Amino acid sequence: MNSAIKNLFDQNFGKYTSLTRTEYDFLEQNFHEFEYSQREMIVEGGNYSKYFYFVLSGVQALYLINDKGEKVVLGFSFQGSPSGAFDSFVSGEPSHFFLEALTDSVMIGINKTKFDELFQQFPAFYKWRAHFMENILLGRISREVEMMTLSAKDRFNAFIKRCHPELLQIPQKFLASYLNMKPETFSRLRAIKD
Repeated sequence: MNSAIKNLFDQNFGKYTSLTRTEYDFLEQNFHEFEYSQREMIVEGGNYSKYFYFVLSGVQALYLINDKGEKVVLGFSFQGSPSGAFDSFVSGEPSHFFLEALTDSVMIGINKTKFDELFQQFPAFYKWRAHFMENILLGRISREVEMMTLSAKDRFNAFIKRCHPELLQIPQKFLASYLNMKPETFSRLRAIKD
């Protein structure tokens, strides 16, 4: 097994269960590698999300298009993190969101049937799933509180403190959208910070 992929499994699943040879074999056989070019659409709004991903390299943005035709960025994925249009993957319905590779990206993905089979065959993985869902919920709540209570400057500073270094390499308009501010505001705040 590729050491980068094994490390990804260990970092994610290994926190919650001691992975056995049988479990590694299942993961290796059912996660497949995908390469996406910069600006390539991984999931398009209105289409189905067929895979749950982990990111080996690159940065992706999850967004929707508002009634003005603007991208509203909801989140990012990057090396080591899970990725996907989870609304569609979980529900089996078309996605409301777009998932775009902002940089050249390499990801490993598992389809829904095999993802569900993972938990049926290896119930210890449910602990990871519970923590994954909790982290999404807590992250969402924290983000909403920041959006509703912090000034643009404070949102920017909070983001810079916790952001993954790769995110600072992507176009500023995506970061500005994520922070609910105009690109000029983001650029001004970044200039002050630098």
